[in-house]
Amino acid sequence: MNTSSWKPININKIFDISYGNKLDMCQMTPNEDGIPFVTRTATNNGVGGIVEPIEGVNPYPAGSLSIALGGSIGSTFLQTKEFYTSQNVAVLQPKSQLDSGILLFLARLIEKECNQRFVAFGRELNKHIKRDFTINLPLLEEDKPNWTEIDSVVKDQIIPQLPKKAQKVWLKKYDTTPQKQDKMKLNTQDWNSFVLKDLFVMTRGKTLSSDDKEYFEGNIPCVNGTSTNNGVLCYLNEMIEDKGFKKQPVPSLSLCRVGTSGLTFVQTKPYYIADNAFCLKLKEQQSTYVYLFLSTLLDQECVKYCYGRTISSEKYMQTKIKLPVTAEGKPDWQFMEDYIKSLPFSKNIEPSKPNEVVDELMEVKKEMIKMRRAMEAQRNSEVHYHIDTYNDNSKHISLYNEEK
Repeated sequence: MNTSSWKPININKIFDISYGNKLDMCQMTPNEDGIPFVTRTATNNGVGGIVEPIEGVNPYPAGSLSIALGGSIGSTFLQTKEFYTSQNVAVLQPKSQLDSGILLFLARLIEKECNQRFVAFGRELNKHIKRDFTINLPLLEEDKPNWTEIDSVVKDQIIPQLPKKAQKVWLKKYDTTPQKQDKMKLNTQDWNSFVLKDLFVMTRGKTLSSDDKEYFEGNIPCVNGTSTNNGVLCYLNEMIEDKGFKKQPVPSLSLCRVGTSGLTFVQTKPYYIADNAFCLKLKEQQSTYVYLFLSTLLDQECVKYCYGRTISSEKYMQTKIKLPVTAEGKPDWQFMEDYIKSLPFSKNIEPSKPNEVVDELMEVKKEMIKMRRAMEAQRNSEVHYHIDTYNDNSKHISLYNEEK
């Protein structure tokens, strides 16, 4: 991409800019069929929850960009539904009709500019966002972008270089259809508590050096304590098994021991684990759908380790989680599977094709966040929220294909 002829333009020439609704999340009423509430988080497209419509408060229209002015400063997202915002979130509404691909392109340019000019140097973004915030674009005149050229850049140069998941998002070629059309409700008051050691077998990984990663490079995933790429650190070949590594059974969960401690990922392809991760396999092996359900519940434990605490296998396995149960008081695995199949995007999950389901699993997991908040609402008289941390690689799309 040759951008040498591009020139700076103030974004207030392209967008009408406002400082959002300035609402407080703790005062919102959760409603999974309500309106997205955009916060200052860098995950889940900036959405911190789904809330009841607020009388007298108009949501911002779909097709707007949201920018975090605090918290995860500069995080910029295209909102595809009407939405409310929390404090310190700016909203950019395009002055003219723009294609979603162009808006995603502009969002990435804005985010990159934020990282270079504000995040790295501690400048206050809210003082500049309306006044003198510029990005470089091809221009017809001083204040008129060449949208035809920008559209060509997006469709001909950027999209073809992106990962398949990102291409689906940009081109709107993703299927949100659930496998089961009947919408299922959750009533966590009828659930029972179970200790993890009674449900899972835990396996810890082996030490992997930098030389090992290079020498044993292959095509088998090796999972470690990273919070991106479904936990995959690198890819190895079977010769690594001479050093004590063993392929882990699938489906199963990988668990971050350090780094993003407590974060889990559903693994659907045989994999190795390094020493900063664990494998969690059910004693009564179940489907990929059940593991996705359990992963969402287990991720609630992340809050215990958010201050850099390392997970101890013994203590972690003493953790109790509540699960739906059968009439006999055993975990209701069938209900868990059916619930996942009733969620949007679940039609994309084909467990018989384990190499192809990771992206779709992450989309379904986003939908499961609604379930988690519903559970919290029932458990507490006063609802509090914490930022959900799960892999959302679509946010980290590189315009120059640096992460491919």
